[in-house]
Amino acid sequence: MSGLLAYRLMAERHWREHRPKMVLELEAENRLLPALLEAQERTATEMDPLIREFRQQGLTPQLAHDQAWELVREK
Repeated sequence: MSGLLAYRLMAERHWREHRPKMVLELEAENRLLPALLEAQERTATEMDPLIREFRQQGLTPQLAHDQAWELVREK
């Protein structure tokens, strides 16, 4: 599974659990997938520079990703 797809699936799970009304509204308006794609892109856009910064600090690719994810995921 690609990182982007994983971000989208995690967002959907989170929204369905914590924001079910929003999900129902987005589904009714046929806007759930576009909203998830936007969240996926925003996540990747925010994570990329953080991952590069952590890699420059000497972290492994996995640790750099994990650190970036911790900073970005709550948004």
